[in-house]
Amino acid sequence: MKYGWMVLLLFLLFPGCGEDESAIKVDLSIKEQIVIKEELGVITYAYLPQYSHTVSHTRHHSLIQYLRKETGLNIKQIFPDTFDQHMKMVGQKKIDISFSNPFVYIKIAHRYGAKAFARIVEMDGKDSFRGQIICRADNSSIQTLSDCRNKRWIAVDSTSAGGYLFPLGHFIDHGITKMDFKEIAFAPGPGGKQEKVVLSVYTGKYDFGTIREGSLDVVVDRIDINKIRIISISDSYPGWMYAARKNLDKKIVEKLKQAFEKLNFNRKDHREILEAADFIKVISSSDSDFDSVRQLAVKVGISLDE
Repeated sequence: MKYGWMVLLLFLLFPGCGEDESAIKVDLSIKEQIVIKEELGVITYAYLPQYSHTVSHTRHHSLIQYLRKETGLNIKQIFPDTFDQHMKMVGQKKIDISFSNPFVYIKIAHRYGAKAFARIVEMDGKDSFRGQIICRADNSSIQTLSDCRNKRWIAVDSTSAGGYLFPLGHFIDHGITKMDFKEIAFAPGPGGKQEKVVLSVYTGKYDFGTIREGSLDVVVDRIDINKIRIISISDSYPGWMYAARKNLDKKIVEKLKQAFEKLNFNRKDHREILEAADFIKVISSSDSDFDSVRQLAVKVGISLDE
């Protein structure tokens, strides 16, 4: 009788078929895809995953809350895993507002008709940024840019601006082509690609790496950045920007543009939002602002269809 009460409970919860009931045959080989309806009225906002999703969320969460309140729009941040996925989601209309580097922008503009409407001013007061070429500080085999020949290079992504395109143009300007390197690799896996480049150089897995300037600050609590040396820095190009996907309602874009331009670094509440996002203001922008990036892509032989 030790388990009698349990048997009785199971009997009550799962009664067998009665005399007048026929058993129901269940075919477990038949599967039906469950389709979850998308929430109506949501404006999706995505930060190109150059850093981990945690960093992307931390930097832009307060900004998105501000935009929601200021515009009345139901804005939600989503997190693509890769640069390529981010671009494809813009084309699929799964990302309404893209915050990306200028190289990704000229690609999504070319492929999917995205349109620039704003760009950021960095914390140093510039509306442009550069790429950095880094190695370990104790790497005696690399002292100058020319020493990168026949070495193993790890870059952020094939569509990274500061982490690949800008440095590649810098190498070409100094007579060094892609054929001159022993290997060109790209940071693996989803998100956090800038950090992965720095860590790969730090651990000696690769001889040198390329990142956007400012990325060393992201890993300052994980490694001794004094053990990383900046070999050279590329020219400046237009900074990170906001683009709207093709056919997004112009009224929505205008509301967002006005909200961005209202941000005032001299206001304490706004300053906290901007400092978290790592820029000091957002200014108006248009597609032609990124023609210099298009020219660079042509110079290095990168097609916007790649």
